[in-house]
Amino acid sequence: MDPQGHVRSASAQGAKEGVSKPAVPQKNAYARLVQKHHSGRFRSYMNHVAQKMQLEDGTCNDLSLDLDPPLRRGMAKDNLARNGLNVHSYSPGRAPHLEQPVPGGFENEKSILNRCSHRKNANVNLEGDLEAEEDYYVHQHGAAGDLSNVSDAPGGRALTSLRHGAALQRSSGSDEKDEEDMWRKKHKKRGRCPASTDPAAGHLVTEQSGGDVLAANARKSSHLSAGHVHGGPYAAATTSSERKNRNKPTRGRKKSIFEAYMSKEDVSAGLKRGELIQGPLRINPKKYHEAFIPSPDGTRDIFIDGVVARNRALNGDVVVVRLLPKEQWKVIKPDGSDKETEATRESDVPEDMLGTCVPRETAKDDAKSPDVIIEAQFDDNEAEHGQDHLQDMLADDVKKLSLDTGEKVKAVGIGAVHKTKQDDAPKVNDPRLLPDKFLQRTAKVVYILEKKHSRSATGFIKLLADKNSELFRKCAMFSPVDHRVPRAYVSLADCPSDFVARPEDYSNMLFICRIVDWKEDSNFATGQLAKSLGQAGEIEPETEGILTEYGVDFSDFSPEALECLPQSLPWSISLGELAKRRDLRKECIFTIDPSTAKDLDDALSCKQLPDGNFEVGVHIADVSYFVLEETALDKVASERATSVYLVQKVIPMLPKLLCEELCSLNPMQDRLTFSVMWKVTPEGKILDEWFGRTVICSCVKLSYDHAQSMIENPGKVFSPEELPTVSPQHSVAEVQQAVLNLHRIAQHLRKQRFIDGALRLDQLKLSFTLDQESGMPQGCYIYQYRDSNKLVEEFMLLANMAVAHQIYRSFPEQALLRRHPPPQTKLLKDLMEFCNQVGLDIDFSTAGTLHKSLNETFGADKYSEARKEVLTNMFSRPMQMALYFCTGVLKDETLFRHYALNVPFYTHFTSPIRRYADVIVHRLLSASLGASSPIKLEKDALQRQADHCNDRKMASKRVQELSADLFFAIFVRECGPLESEAMVMGVLNEAFDVLVLKFGVQKRIYCNALPLLGFHFQKVGRKPELTLMWEPEKPEQESVSQVITIFTLVEVVLKSEGVPLKYSALLKRPSSEK
Repeated sequence: MDPQGHVRSASAQGAKEGVSKPAVPQKNAYARLVQKHHSGRFRSYMNHVAQKMQLEDGTCNDLSLDLDPPLRRGMAKDNLARNGLNVHSYSPGRAPHLEQPVPGGFENEKSILNRCSHRKNANVNLEGDLEAEEDYYVHQHGAAGDLSNVSDAPGGRALTSLRHGAALQRSSGSDEKDEEDMWRKKHKKRGRCPASTDPAAGHLVTEQSGGDVLAANARKSSHLSAGHVHGGPYAAATTSSERKNRNKPTRGRKKSIFEAYMSKEDVSAGLKRGELIQGPLRINPKKYHEAFIPSPDGTRDIFIDGVVARNRALNGDVVVVRLLPKEQWKVIKPDGSDKETEATRESDVPEDMLGTCVPRETAKDDAKSPDVIIEAQFDDNEAEHGQDHLQDMLADDVKKLSLDTGEKVKAVGIGAVHKTKQDDAPKVNDPRLLPDKFLQRTAKVVYILEKKHSRSATGFIKLLADKNSELFRKCAMFSPVDHRVPRAYVSLADCPSDFVARPEDYSNMLFICRIVDWKEDSNFATGQLAKSLGQAGEIEPETEGILTEYGVDFSDFSPEALECLPQSLPWSISLGELAKRRDLRKECIFTIDPSTAKDLDDALSCKQLPDGNFEVGVHIADVSYFVLEETALDKVASERATSVYLVQKVIPMLPKLLCEELCSLNPMQDRLTFSVMWKVTPEGKILDEWFGRTVICSCVKLSYDHAQSMIENPGKVFSPEELPTVSPQHSVAEVQQAVLNLHRIAQHLRKQRFIDGALRLDQLKLSFTLDQESGMPQGCYIYQYRDSNKLVEEFMLLANMAVAHQIYRSFPEQALLRRHPPPQTKLLKDLMEFCNQVGLDIDFSTAGTLHKSLNETFGADKYSEARKEVLTNMFSRPMQMALYFCTGVLKDETLFRHYALNVPFYTHFTSPIRRYADVIVHRLLSASLGASSPIKLEKDALQRQADHCNDRKMASKRVQELSADLFFAIFVRECGPLESEAMVMGVLNEAFDVLVLKFGVQKRIYCNALPLLGFHFQKVGRKPELTLMWEPEKPEQESVSQVITIFTLVEVVLKSEGVPLKYSALLKRPSSEK
């Protein structure tokens, strides 16, 4: 670092010091491997490898002389480097190197040049994690086909160049075998050389003794060449205590990579004594070696560092962990900028307050919210923040070695090149000497309490690298798209018959694999190929893969379930049933839904009374009449728990006969309903309330557009052609007046709700128009949340709250309610600090004050809404999930509260066609009215069903998000490049995150992918700021500088990268006038 604290490029530093030093990723890779191998013999071997890599680096530097830019530009860059700006060369097609791996295993001039480019740009890589080292090591030694890089699409599903190809089949492993043989010869005299090495695990493995590898997974590593196994997604990173035992020669005995699980008895006892902690495991989608579980006390998440510490648990599993000693806890930065300390979440925000920031179709009721305010997901990019963190991680890793700390930092190349003057991390190396606020507890998994992950994954198959091994003749390697899932051996018998002869034909073919086992002594799981899906990047194969991965049942309903439906059609309501219900068929009742909706489960009515007040009704389809408790149909519905809304179709919870016909409140059809009716003043004050079973006949099916038109044109006389057909018993004017009355009352209800302290965080949602023939996206637009949506939302919320009180009064031990805990303390504190840094005056004391701050902070210019969107996204991060629960299990009534709505009791009643929780609530309501017997589920069984509904709701939401991601990526591919204004959401050392305003998507823009002379990162006060120096478009022009900070408005281009489902965002050059 120069005296001003600026960051120099690696090349500039080398020139100044007159020393040809290995580039940073080389040293990082070397340090990581030394960290994994404490033995002196392996260290000597690695020294040899490092020397060889240094020689190649010198060759690379010589070759790169021919690639220098014109002299004028080169002189300009030298000057910039001397003045403290990061400098890098630019090629228009280059994306960050982690996203464009160079195929390894080819020792020709071209590969040396590629490696040179890889090293040259490493100092401006923004992924900021140790995958950079593994990636580089693989490129040097021929396993590029095994290391698929993590992309920046949520969930890690966006496919990298691994999908594209030939690299899957080309890894020869020859370099690794040569080096392995050299190492063997060197140590053969000692009589302690094992049969084979497995760099991926950082330990030695014993020789395969034959037999079926799929049946005897415990003996399987030896015949794989090192080139095949190292660097892959499950290259195990052990803790220091585990490494001590695992790096000793095995002398023929089996080696365990993972610890055996504790017994159930010991786990139960440990949990009771407080020695163990349980919680749901969350794995970082971009950095599979990082996992977290929530801390029981609501403070910072507990960190699980590495695959070995995770002990074969998968994302979503409920695990039991044991805390590691304090000296192994993670040291974090005191200013809250170390975002790695918390897990990246996929879908943790309550639907009762949030829209989603990920492009997705507006599902039925998305516009209605309780149900509507969709539970959002956190963008995965919050888990990354560039080289500062890479430096911290490496310093942590090196600290564990037995060398002197100062020597170690020098050995791995951690120096001023990555520092900034704002680096105020604790200087003490021993965590035991630091206060707890600078530490994050770390733990290891000792037991899997519940395997919530489906153990299914989509991915690709390829041949093993060593064609002479026994494994090659029996197994193929399955590489999942989601890097949080392990790679797995699959039997060649399950692969296509011509796969071995023509593997290149399957390089882009998606397969479904089910993980059936994962032994303690293997880096790789054992899998079973379930089916071939089709070509990667196509809608239907990708969609089926998503559904399978998340355990969505999209099979046909069984004959046993269908037998529970009415068999004599057309069905009609019996006279006996009519006699039990209040007859509302002559009332003016109508539905308001998205124009494409087919499952209409709610209707509204509003009748003016002689005294000037109104009778307002919410009428919900009586699904529980058709879905009887403990029937085959009930079992299927309880297992599915929710309908899943994809962009192009719906996976229903119930058979079509119910969803779209018998339960759907279609116009001019008699339907059974549950109604909540109120006597309301024109100002929205509730005077009276009634619950009951009813029968209705909807007079018209309105869309949100129809209702919005009535609201916006209150005096307009609508012709019959402008609206859907209205029942002859009612006029268009009558329907229009009812809509207007409901709108006025809803405005009062909404205003009062926010006065009472409710919070709503609306985020951008993307909808698609599809080609009717091909099903391909042909347009997309931000979904507009308008007054018609708010009208429906208010009355759905009112009904849900009313029913919650009714069933809890009647069944205090058996009520199924929905609670929303307050935000996580640690993340909320971090957000408060951030707002202070950027000068935002936000009151975080309650949900209501937060809502007020959000809506009063942004001024009145045309970009105020964009600034609000950016901050809304930030506010979503500390929010916890809203959860179904049984009141008899949770004894403290204060925990029942719904934070976002700021109400003591809440439930879901209004969508029984698509949510099983609502079916249970209907049964409870019916029993509370004496219309049926109490439900048969005891409180513990009811809580288990509530937990399952929570799980399936989260999975459904994630699937919906991934479906929208899929369609948007295809839209960019087919219709791009796409231009849009964007607003900066976060600034890192060498990249920044933007919210693309036209499409509502978030992307990261990397400085090293732009035609810059250089860039400079600093903090103004505590506000991060990047200054970009753009190359002149013409030699005679001056360079243009651009300052990037929070809320900066920029223009971006979204462009497909030529790889299925992957697109990048590039910053447009600012005009010289700016």
